[in-house]
Amino acid sequence: MRRLRPPAWMATLTWKAGVFITVMCCALAALLGALVHVSVTRQTVDTAREKALDRLEEVTRAYEAGEPLPRYAGVDPDGIPSGLRALAVRGERGTVVADDPEGRPTIWAAGPADGRALAVRVDYSLSASTISGLDKAILGSSVLAIGATLLVGSFAVTRVTRRLHLTAQVARRISAGDLDARVNDPRTRDPAHPEDEVATVSGALDTMASTLQGKLLSEQRFTADVAHELRTPLTGLSAAAELLPAGRPAELVRDRVKAMRALTEDLLEISRLDTRTETVDLDVHELGPLAERVVRASGTATEVRIVRDARVETDRRRLERVLGNLVANAHKHGRPPVALTVDGPAVTVRDHGPGYPEYLLEHGPQRFRTESGSKGHGLGLTIAAGQASVIGAELLFRNAPEGGAEARLTLPAAPPG
Repeated sequence: MRRLRPPAWMATLTWKAGVFITVMCCALAALLGALVHVSVTRQTVDTAREKALDRLEEVTRAYEAGEPLPRYAGVDPDGIPSGLRALAVRGERGTVVADDPEGRPTIWAAGPADGRALAVRVDYSLSASTISGLDKAILGSSVLAIGATLLVGSFAVTRVTRRLHLTAQVARRISAGDLDARVNDPRTRDPAHPEDEVATVSGALDTMASTLQGKLLSEQRFTADVAHELRTPLTGLSAAAELLPAGRPAELVRDRVKAMRALTEDLLEISRLDTRTETVDLDVHELGPLAERVVRASGTATEVRIVRDARVETDRRRLERVLGNLVANAHKHGRPPVALTVDGPAVTVRDHGPGYPEYLLEHGPQRFRTESGSKGHGLGLTIAAGQASVIGAELLFRNAPEGGAEARLTLPAAPPG
């Protein structure tokens, strides 16, 4: 049996605080209302009973003196509660609140009179209406107090949750790569100003972001400086390698120099992507022919499938770089057959190898990290993901259910016209 899940808004701090405030206010109002009701009712009833007993005393003296009884008194009158009559017959005095024969609230007082009950009745309707009005006033004031407390409490809680939401938004922006994002809570600017818990969290997040930004910028500068410094000696080394006499040693040297130059260029490209200084040259292109040209330039045995061609608005050079890296990665780390499929504005590169490693599926490509035993530096997919972000495309990595790795690039469609 499927369990019903509560709506998401019920998990919010505002909702929980509202429920807590409401429950506490209702409990407090019920407790205070009950105390006031009991206290006032007891005082009112005691006053009415004293009055009834005083009248019973006067009527008893009149009865013993043989004087006529007033209209509010009588011996075994109609409507006297049976319990009170039995008490008087036993020779005791007592009072009870009950309705008279006409249905009006009445307080009865009775005492013994020659084996019968001598009783008086006092109108209790005014006191009863006073208590009823008091109960209504308590209920109304409790509702108003709960409403006012909810409004004030909701305002206070909303201010806190708004600051928490802002802190969460900044944290998400930082995790998405916006290292300039800061909360800048005004409570953290003045050291003499007392900070609450939310301001402490906001300040810690800003400090962490600043420290992280400094370390990343330092690493980016180091990578760019190393790549730039390597270009000059590698250029000279490449020229010197061309002067070596033909033979296997010369081929090995040229191959290693070529690989080092490619690695240096990749590092320079990554450093440019990290600094977010890249500009795009957007134009409208037919995606199918562009993908076929990329596969031909790669010189690999890649099958091209055009399910549905589309016109996309993109930077052709950067798109070719992304597709070229995806195709090269599929052949380098996967197994044939490798297929590139164009289906509208989406391009899928699929191989039949062991699939992407778990860390890549969870966190995306990471430079200088590959599966153990594989050759490479993890830069190809890192550059592909960076260039895809620059041209506004979405690049997703997943493992196909039938086996193999699958990279899907979704491009923005060209505007009509």
